[in-house]
Amino acid sequence: MRTRAAVLWAAAAVLAGSVTAVPAGASTPRTARPAAAAPAAEPAWKECGTADYPTLQCASLKVPLDHAHPAGRQITLALSRVPHTAKTYQGPLLVNPGGPGGSGLTLAGFVASALPRAVAGQYDVIGFDPRGVGRSSPALDCASGSFGPVRPDTVPATPALEKAGLTRAKAFAAACGKKYASVLPYMDTVSAARDLDTVRQALGADKVSYFGYSYGTYLGAVYAKLYPRRVHRLVLDSVVDPTGVWYDDNLAQDYAFDDRHRALMAWIATYDSTYGLGTDPAKVEAAWYAMRAALAKKPAGGRVGAAELEDTFIPGGYYNGYWPYLAEAFAAYAHDRDAGPLVEVYDKLGAVDSTGDNGYSVYSAVQCRDVPWPRDFGQWRKDTWAVYDRAPFMAWNNAWYNAPCAFWPTDTLRPVNVANGELPPALLFQATHDAATTYQGGVTVHRLLAGSSLVVEQGGGNHGITLSGNTCLDTYLAAYLADGEVPRGGGEADAVCRTLPDPEPLAGRTASVSSPGARLHRLLGFRG
Repeated sequence: MRTRAAVLWAAAAVLAGSVTAVPAGASTPRTARPAAAAPAAEPAWKECGTADYPTLQCASLKVPLDHAHPAGRQITLALSRVPHTAKTYQGPLLVNPGGPGGSGLTLAGFVASALPRAVAGQYDVIGFDPRGVGRSSPALDCASGSFGPVRPDTVPATPALEKAGLTRAKAFAAACGKKYASVLPYMDTVSAARDLDTVRQALGADKVSYFGYSYGTYLGAVYAKLYPRRVHRLVLDSVVDPTGVWYDDNLAQDYAFDDRHRALMAWIATYDSTYGLGTDPAKVEAAWYAMRAALAKKPAGGRVGAAELEDTFIPGGYYNGYWPYLAEAFAAYAHDRDAGPLVEVYDKLGAVDSTGDNGYSVYSAVQCRDVPWPRDFGQWRKDTWAVYDRAPFMAWNNAWYNAPCAFWPTDTLRPVNVANGELPPALLFQATHDAATTYQGGVTVHRLLAGSSLVVEQGGGNHGITLSGNTCLDTYLAAYLADGEVPRGGGEADAVCRTLPDPEPLAGRTASVSSPGARLHRLLGFRG
């Protein structure tokens, strides 16, 4: 579960050094009830509407850095709200785009506008930047501007390339430890879930509803585990497998993203008359790897090497709406060595900005602290080469993205068992070919959350599937939020919706940037 599109291979441009230690004793399991806190102050809402979401309001809220010591150091969460408009009021609906590291402030506006008005109007739709993210304070940035091109090839075919990757991973971990030694012990999913209950209290709500995508499904499941009687509605879309957090889940991603990359190659082969790369998907794939090899030697425009090419195409595994742009750039380079389209799509989908630096810092801080990771890189090497032999597309890119966790300067917590028999019925959504959170995650959480219902998008490969234009899925979502209605099928899935068709080539036109899917995926980002 990775965070922003631009931050697709962890590479800190800082000198490697010793890892700075953080305060000891921070590994106490956080599932125990924290000390009693003073009542949270009610947020002071101010207008902050945009052209797209004119009714948005913004506020901030102080929460304890360490919930075990609520009177101690405070940090600030940024909040957003679209107020309810209906006479029937069901309370707050908290929304989260995933990550960890994704900002949810604008997502509140999107969700409120994408749901049927009669349903959205029954809720105060609440967005938030989790601790460390975006407009919350402190906002983490371990090594600003550290992911610029051109980085070494991610595949460590030589000892020098492996050394380069290790140097970058160690350096990033050291930079985080040096800059945020007092904060890192409290960057974890359980602390973020306790923040949500502080938000609930500040809103004056006895119960809250929650709607999370991607990593946001794990955050929601952890919140529900800690506070089951505070949950009104629980929607989880593109579900993290909580039994594999985080190392095993990332290995599973490698195989799934390879499958999605091959689906893109097959789609390109279907449109040989447009792209001219052949009708055999295997030959199209071979041409892509030939392009990768050429870029490893001579980066396109001096900006897109092998690592950046992977960064650019990985978003296609999250959302097929990007396929026409990726295919045009691929064809232009393969036929004419025209670097322009490739550099352009890299800048749009793969390049990093300050939001990406922040997102990756939070991603690393939370996932590396959440659970144990192998501390011997020999285990990473063995596992990743084994994956690479069968699924080469993202194997090493993903390994280096997460490699700082092998050297992280905090100790770790234990995984949370999210099994729960105390909740009202929850509603889960899962695509069968989702690469970022594989299908098994939806099935597993459906089993762990007693009374939950699972709606499957058959044949779908996008990550984040509700409010994306599939009327079948959205009908189930709206009915559930309106009155708690869930489908009951009695099998592995309680309801099945057919996926939407894949896109068509651009053919001189511009793909819609205002479609529900395009708007949603701009907010969800990638690797998360």
